[in-house]
Amino acid sequence: MLHGRLLGGLAARAIEQRHAEPGLRFARLTVDLFRNSPMVPVTVETSLVRDGRRIRVADATISTEQGVIARAAAVLLRQGEQPAGPQAVVTPAWDEPPPSGPPAEGREWTPPFDLWQVSGWGGPGPGRAWLRERDPLVDDEPLTPFVRVALAADFASPLSNAGVDGLRFINADYTLTLARLPGGDLLGIEATGHLSAGGVATGQVTLHDPAGPLGFCVVTAVANPAPLRSS
Repeated sequence: MLHGRLLGGLAARAIEQRHAEPGLRFARLTVDLFRNSPMVPVTVETSLVRDGRRIRVADATISTEQGVIARAAAVLLRQGEQPAGPQAVVTPAWDEPPPSGPPAEGREWTPPFDLWQVSGWGGPGPGRAWLRERDPLVDDEPLTPFVRVALAADFASPLSNAGVDGLRFINADYTLTLARLPGGDLLGIEATGHLSAGGVATGQVTLHDPAGPLGFCVVTAVANPAPLRSS
């Protein structure tokens, strides 16, 4: 089936191509994933919801022969002068250096991107990973920084929702918020929170590049029971 990260990336690409403008910065992207889709052609349609002096809002609808399978909403904000003085709360840069060796090769699962797992899934402490897209999303078109981070943001779900016995939640959406765009092709993701009750979960991560933190991603997820094993 089509991976949810691809749908978010396609929505980000379409909104950026049709509604981006110099001086406006992508500050939020919310992607709602309604249903799984087989490997069939995908259509992305966008609409401009609001176009003001300081804010622009655009939506995207993603469809296949099954109908609508996902939607996205982006908020672009006008760049301006940074307020003077220190902030009361600032997210610190993490202490993980950029990877120097080759990416990991999975035994049970090989990711469709380069992945450096810094901490074990579901182990003590926050889950951490570096990742890098290695393939184009559309033909030979270079990935833009916004599309790159939209693709990476979907990894917030497995990183924040993994338990000691594996991943038992599947995400229904993700919301990416950005203070700035990444400066290169390497992105770090650190799980900074998880809550769950009654089979419903929410998780959050902080996104980094080698220069420091750049934004956050929050996901909601529903319990996905492990398949029964035959004896």
